[in-house]
Amino acid sequence: MSTPPVDLAEAYAALHADATAVLAGWTPTGAAAGRARDRTLDLLAAGPAAMAREHRAGHVTASALVLDATGERILLCLHGKLHRWVQLGGHCEPGDRTLAGAALREAGEESGIAGLVVDPVPIDVDIHPVACQGDSLHHDVRFAVFAPAGATERVSDESEALGWFPPDRLPEPLAGGTAQLVVPALAALRRRAAQPGR
Repeated sequence: MSTPPVDLAEAYAALHADATAVLAGWTPTGAAAGRARDRTLDLLAAGPAAMAREHRAGHVTASALVLDATGERILLCLHGKLHRWVQLGGHCEPGDRTLAGAALREAGEESGIAGLVVDPVPIDVDIHPVACQGDSLHHDVRFAVFAPAGATERVSDESEALGWFPPDRLPEPLAGGTAQLVVPALAALRRRAAQPGR
């Protein structure tokens, strides 16, 4: 029995609304991030289908730079296809309701760590070409995600390895755009630490 086709407008309506609101209200962390944010908002004008990998003109993805509880280590994965160290993340799914939630889901799936917490404010937006759906573009919205003390990672099928690295000594070869996430992610961790009850 074949699976009925997914109505992209219906499946991604809530996520599209969240992405549009989050990016429209976001203060970019740099000039390049601001330009990427503006281009991503233009892409979102195509409607909810822009959230799905089937949208060949480009689609929104979500990724996470995972920090340990102290901010002294960053978790990266050696990507199975790219053969470069990169932050965790990937395509949005029909069940995702928010971009931050999509980034958190991806981080959990790819790290195997329970109890991760996402900061709902993006730390970067980056647009880069990819080979999925032929030639397309990922409009990647990036978030800081915090691991609990004593977290133990588990390699998923999507990566060759996982590793914790000091923020000032990231591994090589490193994917383009990953290093620029460190400063805003550490700033997000400091904001979190300054909040009462944290």
